[in-house]
Amino acid sequence: MRVLLPSGPRVPAAWDEEGVEARSFRYAPRRFELLGYGRSLRADESMRGAARLVAPLYLLAARRALRRELAGGAWDLVHAHWVVPNGVAAAPAGRRLPLVIGLHGSDVFLAERAWARPLVARALDRTRVLTSCSPELARRVEAIGFDAAATRVSPYGVDDALFRPDPSRRAIWRQRLGVPDSAPLLLGVGRMAAKKGFQVLVEALPALLGAVPDAHVVLAGSGDLLDSLRRGAAPFGERVHFPGAVLHDELPDLYRAADLFVLPAVHDRAGNVDGLPNVILEAMASGLPVVASAISGIPIAVAHGETGLLVAEGDRAELATALGALAADPDRRRALGAAGRRRAEAELTWDAVAGRYRDAYRLALTRA
Repeated sequence: MRVLLPSGPRVPAAWDEEGVEARSFRYAPRRFELLGYGRSLRADESMRGAARLVAPLYLLAARRALRRELAGGAWDLVHAHWVVPNGVAAAPAGRRLPLVIGLHGSDVFLAERAWARPLVARALDRTRVLTSCSPELARRVEAIGFDAAATRVSPYGVDDALFRPDPSRRAIWRQRLGVPDSAPLLLGVGRMAAKKGFQVLVEALPALLGAVPDAHVVLAGSGDLLDSLRRGAAPFGERVHFPGAVLHDELPDLYRAADLFVLPAVHDRAGNVDGLPNVILEAMASGLPVVASAISGIPIAVAHGETGLLVAEGDRAELATALGALAADPDRRRALGAAGRRRAEAELTWDAVAGRYRDAYRLALTRA
């Protein structure tokens, strides 16, 4: 297996890991390589101007890199993740090999723009199978022009050995942030973009922190809305913490410091929505109950009343009530979190997800 990916900050030119070969490709002078890695969209609601300008160069370079790889090896199939831009870039390869396109979130938002729809429709004509982490994302792309019978919806996977409960490490982040050992700690992780819904959580803080006076909230991540969220939470002083972006190898201990996880995702004003945020799976594997919106791919992972609580999109009152109820009930938190951990181990490991992808590839190889 070989993975092609765009060049970017701190992305090596090539590396191999556990049988997978990764190769990055250049598509512009270094200072103009602005696509991918969360840099293309402004608050995930609109494409940044500079990214829009460099997009044609990206498409040309991605097609050239893929063509070069296909000429140099006996490949069986191409899986292009993100319908825009990579599905569009891989469309010519669909004439030679079975093409699978994977849907993830913001790529569907871009695919529905008027300028992109003709390019996406052409790519879908050459696609044998769609994979998606969300039924909603799949339906939206099928509406552009694809057979639903050849769509496969599956959650992502999580490394349940890395993300796992470990009470002995609970104090690391609490001491760093100044959170008392006994205080209920509610954790949200993600980019500070509108579709994550953290603005709804900030609006729910008066009711939540009024009902649970000793609770603390941690919102970890960076992004365009970080400053406005900080301003909104300022009245609550040191009970709401914004540690900024957290390195991946520090995330497991951050989850271990928390008592429950929250991600009140929404459709933003432009219609963009997450598929299934990886942080939800990481929280479940870490033994945390999850409180999240019942939208997109989230209900695939979070079973209401079993591994967490699902609330109505954008409903700050229902969100505050759900969070307050769990913050005040340690026994229920532990039961939901343990059930989430069991589900992660049984159904959401990368081995389980790899099996679902193998089934999708078999379909692509046999489907005319």
